[in-house]
Amino acid sequence: MQLKHVARVSSSEEKSDRFYINLLGLNKVCSKTLPSTLSKQIFNIDAELKIIDYSDDNIHFEIFIDDNKRWETNRIDHVCIQVDNLESFLETCRSMEIKIIQVPKGDACITFIKDDDLNLFEIK
Repeated sequence: MQLKHVARVSSSEEKSDRFYINLLGLNKVCSKTLPSTLSKQIFNIDAELKIIDYSDDNIHFEIFIDDNKRWETNRIDHVCIQVDNLESFLETCRSMEIKIIQVPKGDACITFIKDDDLNLFEIK
């Protein structure tokens, strides 16, 4: 298993830059937009969300910008891990009755699970 990224939420890009660039010294790698259709399916938030990636050689943060604080009731923050065998891992999740969220995205599928405390994990 390998940690791929940690996703967090910030209320503004300025606050995000201040923390991840000015304090942690990370590089602002790119920004992208999560369409509202995917945001609704994954996080139950019916809104387009801006995502900013900050990283260096050792760490990658994926920061969702949401000034409406919708994430206080609908969780966006998550940890992304890569497993050796996705199908085997998901079968174990099913046998343990772990909630699985799979959302089509183009030719692929985005996979999340929730632990018993509703913490989100993206699985690759």
